[in-house]
Amino acid sequence: MTKQEKVDFTIKTLQELYPKIPIPLDHKDPYTLLIAVLMSAQSTDVRVNKITPLLFDRADNPHAMIRLSVEEIREIIKPVGLSPMKAKGIYGLSHILIDKHNGEVPQSFESLEALPAVGHKTASVVMSQAFGVPAFPVDTHIHRLMYRWGFTNGKNVTQTEKDAKRLFPKKLWNDLHLQIIWYGREYSPARGWDLDKDIITKTIGRKTVLDEYQKAKRPIKK
Repeated sequence: MTKQEKVDFTIKTLQELYPKIPIPLDHKDPYTLLIAVLMSAQSTDVRVNKITPLLFDRADNPHAMIRLSVEEIREIIKPVGLSPMKAKGIYGLSHILIDKHNGEVPQSFESLEALPAVGHKTASVVMSQAFGVPAFPVDTHIHRLMYRWGFTNGKNVTQTEKDAKRLFPKKLWNDLHLQIIWYGREYSPARGWDLDKDIITKTIGRKTVLDEYQKAKRPIKK
């Protein structure tokens, strides 16, 4: 297969598997999405979705959030991990949204990335899912699969994002990044990976990845 044929096969398979794409993080508006994505750093979406209702019951907008103390926010979100940093970030960005953006989440990468605790990936998720702006947020699943499929060299997420944007049509970015995440979770995980179930990697995967998988599966000779 040529590189383009591999890309086309990947897109077609993902679209067939996920014609309707579930949104990983529960939210109701750009602000609650921003907070949920910030909380998801080095945590799982499942854990975040258990904690955000408790937080949003107390504060689901910047004005309500700054009426809580950093300590109160930290206590609520403690189960998601990194709570001291995340609590400061949530409190700080809520203040900035009120002071600089009339209490609204800004619709630009630059303004989002200027907020405390908001990096490029978080900004990309918000721009994509809240505002429909084409973006390709790269998480661990996308980074792993893009390498397994031979679409990137795997050096860093910045390079992976560049390669994804170069290979995939812009109009598909917002759907594709979610479809790849779900595929990675269900068919091509980091642990407990079964290549027979992973139709994309099995069909187009990087040769060294496939060789290493087969080598690891071979019985050890005594």
